[in-house]
Amino acid sequence: VRLVESGGGLVQPGGSLRLSCAASGFTFSSYAMSWYRQAPGKERELVATISSAGGSTNYADSMKGRFTISRDNAKNTVYLQMNSLKPEDTAVYYCNAKRVVGSNAYDYWGRGTQVTVSS
Repeated sequence: VRLVESGGGLVQPGGSLRLSCAASGFTFSSYAMSWYRQAPGKERELVATISSAGGSTNYADSMKGRFTISRDNAKNTVYLQMNSLKPEDTAVYYCNAKRVVGSNAYDYWGRGTQVTVSS
């Protein structure tokens, strides 16, 4: 199983970035996908989640209206479009795949990509 994030970098406040997470080694279309982030000295927090078929999305309140999660099951890839970035969005962003089948939970993580918002 591999989840590989890309697209992070340094951006000025008010700018945009698009993160990608390429998945392999599991049935991508059967998993809900999420983006989490962790800022220095803080706990990891949920950014957004998209259902396995892409029909349902959820966002943390502070990201609503600025971030958009999407997925392409044909490409085994999930995206996070981030607009109107703020310095407080600076964090390592992680991709997560999750599926619950009966009493079994399957939970995979990528290694993260750094996003820095600074002038």
